[in-house]
Amino acid sequence: MTPDAANPIKDPHDARPHVLIIGGGFGGLAVARELKAAPVRVTILDRTNHHLFQPLLYQVAMAGLSPADIAAPIRAVVRRQKNTSVYLAEVTGIDIDRKIVEVAPSGLRYTEIPYDHLVLAVGAETHWFGNESWADHALGLKTIDDALEVRRRVFTAFESAERERDTDRRRELMTFVVVGGGPTGVELAGALSEISRFVLARDFREIEPKLTRIILIEGLDRILGSFDGSLSEHARRKLEKLGVEVRTEARVTSIDARGVELGDERIEARTVLWAAGVRASPLTELLDVPKDRGGRLKVVEDLSFPGHPEVFAVGDMVYAEDARGRPLPGVAPVAMQQGKHVGRILAGGARQPFRYRDKGNMATIGRSAAIAEMGSLKLTGFPAWLAWLFVHLIFLIGFRNRAAVLLDWIWNYFTYGRGARLITQSPAERMRRGKSKPSDGESK
Repeated sequence: MTPDAANPIKDPHDARPHVLIIGGGFGGLAVARELKAAPVRVTILDRTNHHLFQPLLYQVAMAGLSPADIAAPIRAVVRRQKNTSVYLAEVTGIDIDRKIVEVAPSGLRYTEIPYDHLVLAVGAETHWFGNESWADHALGLKTIDDALEVRRRVFTAFESAERERDTDRRRELMTFVVVGGGPTGVELAGALSEISRFVLARDFREIEPKLTRIILIEGLDRILGSFDGSLSEHARRKLEKLGVEVRTEARVTSIDARGVELGDERIEARTVLWAAGVRASPLTELLDVPKDRGGRLKVVEDLSFPGHPEVFAVGDMVYAEDARGRPLPGVAPVAMQQGKHVGRILAGGARQPFRYRDKGNMATIGRSAAIAEMGSLKLTGFPAWLAWLFVHLIFLIGFRNRAAVLLDWIWNYFTYGRGARLITQSPAERMRRGKSKPSDGESK
């Protein structure tokens, strides 16, 4: 049997149009769900087997939640959709003229998958703005692996400080720099402050976690620039009350293993968290189509490719504008609305221009503290925090995840507990242990 004959996706006996979706994130799943009753065959390809609820990824990094609380197996999400199949695969090429997607042989036994309609929904990755070497010393936050590494580095820093006798080195270990004053950066800085001031306050003997120094760096003149100025100022005051040093109009010029440089100023810090921006997935580099400076694909009004109405793109990898001509933000509501729009078209609906319905913007700062902007309504403090909790619970996939997250939040609120404070091995450590042979005294 030839590899092509063994390909279950290429079924010559099934005359239904084949919709191939690359990416099982918010946008990709929104497309699939809209097609659950449509007379089409749907295939979802993804590098991982799970859908990740990225808005709560920082809580995994800060030990507030476990990875399984914010992730759901893609197969489980679409198991009731009889027209939908899921495959774990790495896409290596896209030929939109031949209507072929190429995948790595290690992912599937065949290397070419044909389609009638293609939807690209692979999201974005951390953007280093041309300073790729900084990735060796700073930590981004886009995947579960990233979150676990952030968690490992943060809690290892406190453990190292506990046994460090040199005052300067201890100060470096207990200094954390967060680069980027958007929602992710603000949430990380606020969570770090809560960990040091409350969660770890009584856990150590040699150090005072309350003396931890947390610095938030933003290049613009204010943090949370997508919010109204009054809300941004409220968030800044709240962070400063939590002990976070907020630096605006500050540009990082260098990052190394011992800290960061802001022009002539140097900050000694062993842990640097990067939340300064994202760029489109490298998958966009496989396509010879118009892109913006961030590598995002420029699509026509209905989110299809110019000259290729059978190919669509949704989510963070797309450059699209709102009714005022402003670029749409890379947030989950945009991806979900775009996915539903494309799904309706593929299900037989009319090809209409996509119009984003902005339902508001939220960011949490810490315990009982958040900001929310919904049209002319602006909320701060506890009411905004409750709204933030409710919205994020609603959009989580699966009853089990919602129940687990709600219970964790209730426990954390009343006890300041962080039940996921586990220090796991880094990939390099796992590799070293895997290559090392057990000594005579070790069990084999």
